[in-house]
Amino acid sequence: MVFGEFITVDTNGFSDIINITDKVQDVVHKSKIEAGIVNIFVTGSTASISTIEFEPALVEDYKEQIDRLIPHDLKTRHSETWGDDNGFSHIRATLMGPSIVVPISNGRLVLGTWQQIVVVDHDNRHRNRKIFVQCMGE
Repeated sequence: MVFGEFITVDTNGFSDIINITDKVQDVVHKSKIEAGIVNIFVTGSTASISTIEFEPALVEDYKEQIDRLIPHDLKTRHSETWGDDNGFSHIRATLMGPSIVVPISNGRLVLGTWQQIVVVDHDNRHRNRKIFVQCMGE
């Protein structure tokens, strides 16, 4: 069986991290799939899906380190071409990737105790992000 549904979240940009674990689990529950996998995919080229221990200090640590690796004021040809100053966000999103796959067992996400599913919005402005959650299994 395959079941899919969009979820949406409002974000603030600049690598804003939003915990979507409960929303993903809700889709898994609706799917009635007991054993299988779920793919979580964010649409758009300036956001990513990942896992993290979602706690305030680590979220801030992540934001600091991603800004050190790919600064938000990085001069890019993309920004010069389009004038939107978000070339850095495309690079960040490409490095992290738009999706992850998580196992489902007994109708529940298989995650570690301190592991949450997050969307990371790298863009340079507020966005309403659409995330497609697709469950496959039996």
